[in-house]
Parts: sequence; structure tokens; C-alpha cells
Amino acid sequence: MIPFVKAHACGNDFLIITDEAAADLDRAHLTRHLCARNTGVGADGIEFFSWTGPKSGRIRLHNADGSMAEISGNGTRCVAAWMSTLIDANTGDELRIETDAGLRVCRIDAVATEGSHAVEVTTGMGVPIAALKTVALANGITIQGAAVDTGNPHYVVLVENAEFAVAHQPWQVVGARLCTHIDFQNHTNVEFLRIVHDDEIEIRIFERGVGPTTSSGTGSSAAATAAIAFHHCISPLRVVAPGGAQIVTWSGTGTELELTGPAALIARGEAWYQ
Repeated sequence: MIPFVKAHACGNDFLIITDEAAADLDRAHLTRHLCARNTGVGADGIEFFSWTGPKSGRIRLHNADGSMAEISGNGTRCVAAWMSTLIDANTGDELRIETDAGLRVCRIDAVATEGSHAVEVTTGMGVPIAALKTVALANGITIQGAAVDTGNPHYVVLVENAEFAVAHQPWQVVGARLCTHIDFQNHTNVEFLRIVHDDEIEIRIFERGVGPTTSSGTGSSAAATAAIAFHHCISPLRVVAPGGAQIVTWSGTGTELELTGPAALIARGEAWYQ
């Protein structure tokens, strides 16, 4: 039996399993088994966690397909929500979480405990790097976008229609093609960006190793970076995904980006695994 906690951030859901509980198990296989929506617990990925101090920990992320990812902004925030319950964190407390993309400091902005445990968290997401990039698809379509590094790779495409279609094709189809395109050596996350106002954008997300998702913390950060750097949007910028809104604060090239959003615990339990 594998003990777990399930949490979500704007519908982007994760299981949290300690390194001790996972022991020497094949973590890719375990992740595929537990993240299966119909035959497992169901999640977009698993954050494997170990404590490194009273208010600090180390996480490693496996996507739902078993592949490893450098970081998830939402997954990191879910871990912060779980940590906050164990140490009885208060507003203003900071939790330090090491990821494969580096240290992320999560500040607890608010805690709600009635009916569930939910927190509002501001996370330092590091210094994003962005550059314009053109990608040619096999079907003759040329995509103009921005390659953005937020600790993991993203490709952000500007659209001007409410369906987020690109060249009259559904964003899900284009996202799948871009995700595994030869130009991206380790594959990439893909965001489709629609500008609502200069201080608000809307996005759709095709996540590497997962597919379409309701939200992404690093994806929201990447889309905001592209919107501010290349499309005249301003900070703080409200980023709306199907699962909810997050706020990105960024002063521009060479400065750290901050991401603010919610995370809530869903359940804790044990799962069979062979």
C-alpha cells in the first residue's frame, strides 16, 4: 500500500508521495499506475517529497506518463499547501522547496481551513528567459511564437480567436505537434495566448507528458513572460486558464518572476500497487 495526499491548483492535480513511501519502487511505473484516471487515483503527476529542514523540502516530479519534468509551478504550490498543514504554517511563513529547476521560495499569503485546507501562495519562479522562435510543422504550417524557459521549456503562441485555433486547426492538435517537434530536443510545454486586456490574458495549455490541462503554474508564468516581453502587456498580469486565474508579477528581463495562486488539499489515503 502506498500512502498519498492529493492536491490541486486550479484543477491541475497532483499526488504527493514521500521518498520513504516510494522506497526503491520504479517511480515511472508507479506514476503511470496511480495517475491513470479510470484505473488509478488520477492525477497530472506525482511530486516525490523529502524533508530537508523544519520548513524546507526536496521534490522530484514525474508527469502522468511517467516521464520526469524539471518543475511544476502548480505542483510546487500543492506541496507547499501540504507542508503548511504539517507545520501549522501561518500567513507570511515561507517554505523553501528544492526542485530540479532550482530553489523555489513559497510565501503563504492566506490560509483557509473551513471545510478543506486551502492556501494562497506567492512563489518566486526564478528569472525567465524568452526569445522569439518560428517553428515549421510537417503540414506546411509555420508557427510564430516565443520559446520561454521558466525552469522548464515552453513555447507560447499568440492567437486572436476565442477558440484558440491556429491556422483553422484546434489548439489541442497543434499543441500535440509542437510538443514533440524536432526543434525541441526534450519536447516542450505549449501555451496558446489570447490577450483580453493589457493586464489580463487567457491561455490554453498542452503540457509535456500530460496533454491538455486545466492550469499550469510554469505555463502561466511563460505565457505572461511572452505577453509582457513581446505583446505590450503590463505587470501585474492576470492569467486566466480553464481551471482559474493566477497573478504574475514581473519587472522584465533579468528579474525574478513571481506567481500568485491558490492550492487546496483534496484527499489523503492509501493505494494498492504491485
